[in-house]
Amino acid sequence: MNETLPPCPECSSDMTYEMGSLLVCPLCAHEWASVAEATDESPAEAVITDAFGSVLADGDTVTIIKGLKVKGGGSNVIKVGTRVRDIRLRNGVGDHDIEARIEGVTTQLKSSVVKKA
Repeated sequence: MNETLPPCPECSSDMTYEMGSLLVCPLCAHEWASVAEATDESPAEAVITDAFGSVLADGDTVTIIKGLKVKGGGSNVIKVGTRVRDIRLRNGVGDHDIEARIEGVTTQLKSSVVKKA
């Protein structure tokens, strides 16, 4: 019936149709993901770079290149030139992809405001 959709993996029917992001077989009512599952490879890790394009890694030392106000800290500011040692890279925390301890407080930073030391 539909030449562009794959046949049902359960009953081999060629009458499959799309329902949202799933493929459905009307004969056996089997539902499966329309995305090819053949990509069992782990996704490539995103490379995190500093403001100047240098690749960052866990444990690196960076320098703050822009004065940063600390959220919830009143008038606290992280000054330009502050060195931060032993950073940890975090993916999936919004655009804050670096976690570090500054003055005893764990802080999340954007890679766009640091320079690799």
